[in-house]
Amino acid sequence: MTDLEGIDLARVLHPNTNFAALHRDGPLVLVRGEGVHVWDNRGRQYIEAMAGLWCTTLGYGDEELARVAYEQIKQLSFSHLFTGKSHEPAVLLADKLVQMAPFAASRVFFGNSGSDANDTQIKLVWYYNNAIGRPAKKKIIARHKAYHGTTLASAGLTGLPAFHKLFDVPLPGILHTDAPYFYRGAEAGEREEDYASRLAASLEKLILREGPDTVAAFIAEPLMGVGGVLLPPRTYFEKVQAVLTKYDVLLIDDEVITGFGRTGELWGAQAFGMHPNTLTAAKALSSAYLPISAVLVPEFMYAPMVEASGQVGLFGHGFTYSGHPVSAAVALRALQIYEERNLYAHVRNIAPQFQARLHALASHPLVGDTRGIGLLGGCELVQNKTTKAAFDAKRAVGAKCMQLCQERGLVVRAIGDVIALCPPFIVTPDQIDQIFTLLAQGLDDTFAWARKEQLV
Repeated sequence: MTDLEGIDLARVLHPNTNFAALHRDGPLVLVRGEGVHVWDNRGRQYIEAMAGLWCTTLGYGDEELARVAYEQIKQLSFSHLFTGKSHEPAVLLADKLVQMAPFAASRVFFGNSGSDANDTQIKLVWYYNNAIGRPAKKKIIARHKAYHGTTLASAGLTGLPAFHKLFDVPLPGILHTDAPYFYRGAEAGEREEDYASRLAASLEKLILREGPDTVAAFIAEPLMGVGGVLLPPRTYFEKVQAVLTKYDVLLIDDEVITGFGRTGELWGAQAFGMHPNTLTAAKALSSAYLPISAVLVPEFMYAPMVEASGQVGLFGHGFTYSGHPVSAAVALRALQIYEERNLYAHVRNIAPQFQARLHALASHPLVGDTRGIGLLGGCELVQNKTTKAAFDAKRAVGAKCMQLCQERGLVVRAIGDVIALCPPFIVTPDQIDQIFTLLAQGLDDTFAWARKEQLV
């Protein structure tokens, strides 16, 4: 067999990767996937408990999606949406998304990824405020530990230092407020509701300090995925929303991870009481079979853009692959399959077993906290369960746990020292038990390693 690992190390510039660790350990080269399993180029099988990157909701190798892609390629392999051109897959998908939206959406802008979709969100907010005569109302507030992408603007929205350092982001006008991180952010004895009130008050202080006439929007994931699987404390969005309404600040709902049933509700917004003005979707939109993203906007934002674009000469934003017909056809079929196969109900039915197995890990000597909803969860590894003392980040305990789980045939993701799980929707009860049995073994292996290294 060709030395794929060697060629990879010599030629591929990997995204979101620790290059030093990659050149030390080498890549994992996957060659095949079926259902919830993947195989590497050495023939080893793994349970894919992260659905790729929170995205392959229908698992691997779905025949219907493959057929739809093939038929669409034969019929119309490419067309674009520039200069008023259109095609059936994009039209039907836009209509489907508007009907599914958790707010009064009227239009859909298509992109290629969640990152470029959140760039689009910023540009649309700026364009809208310019069009209605509010050129100073441009600042966007995100949150520390948020993840909204890695393109130039969306990387600034992301509130994680590794995505800022050496890249000269965020851009001016992008601000950050507190993350809703109850395990580490709450004061001793503080209830979730009181913590939520404190976070909302902090947001209001930031808006007042910057000047409400300069703050255009607040962007939030219903739950923070890459930030460490952080669920909002009770009443959080209710109280945040009151602040946003008070100062006429739009709420952008980033549903890239939570959209299309991951939490047990169709949208994460519905699971956590959000009432957004706009919405970003990607990942599960096509079960990640082809790149596609969507920005949903209300008519009150679109209407002033019509006249403004006429004055400028055109609405000067878009991508060659916006609404690509093959991606759109696959996405439309994926949304239909979720309904036809009752997968939203399946997630709700199987979630209690998933969450019970997740929370049972709280008794493990390395696990300080477990948190999750639906088919998504995380366990936070700590050096001391009583004091919540964290490991030295340089020891990369989470990454070691991820490696040891992989050696046992389980793919999970280390987010710092949080081990994240996000299996495909098609996962069975037996497969959930397998996932958590392997994870428990991986945690035991990590604990043994940590003791040997005198970390605990």
